[in-house]
Amino acid sequence: MRNNPTQQDYELIRKINKGDTSAFRQLVYIYKDVSLSLASSIIKDSSIAEDVVQDVFIKVYHKLDTFSFKSSFATWLYRIVVNTCYNQLKKQKQNVPLKVIEDTAIIISEEKNILNEADQKKYINLALQKLRSDESLLLRLFYLCELSIKEIEEITGFKPSKIKVDLHRGRENIHFQLKRLLGNDLKHLL
Repeated sequence: MRNNPTQQDYELIRKINKGDTSAFRQLVYIYKDVSLSLASSIIKDSSIAEDVVQDVFIKVYHKLDTFSFKSSFATWLYRIVVNTCYNQLKKQKQNVPLKVIEDTAIIISEEKNILNEADQKKYINLALQKLRSDESLLLRLFYLCELSIKEIEEITGFKPSKIKVDLHRGRENIHFQLKRLLGNDLKHLL
């Protein structure tokens, strides 16, 4: 965790607005993984999500001079990620493309009693892919980004009651999906 991320972000933004491209690379490095995770929760197709995140950072670069320093940069960025993803879905004229993941293709090594960190992330991401987009997005914003309900409301435009209900349903559904994927080995993940 970075010390005072908001202040550090503000300093990077000021440098970028003065033409320092290395500061922009640093900002991208800091936020690219979380942005991709959020995009993947909505888009459900990793290659399209990667393209969307590239578009997001291009937009951010061109619009950074409009950032008002009234909120955190992360909140501003995540709002752009969410809006760009939903616009992409509208362009595709589809609801949400779902990747079909065959449960039978997921094999857990019988030699391991405990899943390693990479396997844990893999199964959690597979389970998140099977959730509704709103649930997956809200779980990532709340747990991965550690944002408050108010910040999530600002990013998504969802009402607090919807956020709370979808977080509750999302927690139940991810547990169900993980149980389907891992069966009795779920205890090794948690």
